[in-house]
Amino acid sequence: MRTNALRATLKSGERAVNAWCAIPNGFSAEVMAHAGFDSVTVDLQHGLVDYQAALGMLQAISTTAVTPLVRVPWNEPGIMMKLLDAGAMGIICPMINTKAEAEAFVRACRYAPLGARSFGPTRANIYAGADYWQHANDEVMLLAMVETETALQNLDEILSVDGLDGTYVGPSDLSLSMGKTPTLAPSDETVLAAMQTICDATRASGRIAACHTDAPATAHQRYAQGFEMITLASDARLLASAAAQGVKDVRGGAGPDAPQTY
Repeated sequence: MRTNALRATLKSGERAVNAWCAIPNGFSAEVMAHAGFDSVTVDLQHGLVDYQAALGMLQAISTTAVTPLVRVPWNEPGIMMKLLDAGAMGIICPMINTKAEAEAFVRACRYAPLGARSFGPTRANIYAGADYWQHANDEVMLLAMVETETALQNLDEILSVDGLDGTYVGPSDLSLSMGKTPTLAPSDETVLAAMQTICDATRASGRIAACHTDAPATAHQRYAQGFEMITLASDARLLASAAAQGVKDVRGGAGPDAPQTY
């Protein structure tokens, strides 16, 4: 089976940079995959992507050696199994708040005996190899989004679930659940402390600590906190920022700020 290069990078102790695709387009995903990231995530939750678009985007990403990931809309087995069968090498699942929810996530994405994933790796066999089913439980990466106060309270139980590879912090939802302004670059001390707790507990359990960010400066702050994997904004946000800055540069500094896309 094809090795999960992202998993291998993190296991070696290196940090990883993840791309985020909210635009439902194969060419956009291909461009991101050729930009030097360690992985590219297709976002079906807050991105404008449906399953059919995601399939084409996964095919476009596979023109490179970059690891294809997806964020699913919710902790629902059907869509997770379909995306794994389509060739995703990792799943990021939002709003994992309890041990039971983490167990359901793992159960849907792992073959027996560890889970209850149905057999039918249609494109995964083509992308990852005919022996996919024999090694998928070891290669496919599962990251649970810990992004609420409830999840923070249940963190140790969530991290006790076999088959879970790590956590992924969504700073905006975490901030919102704590009564703070949602942002990808939180400065509130209580939110930062919560993020540190999640990172430290995840690393102490031997799992991957990942986090969403809005820009390189924020990414460096998260690395300094101990996060091993960061997401550098999204294709939509990068496009909006670069376009707005280009207009400002041409007009001598005049022009609107970039829209706050995620």
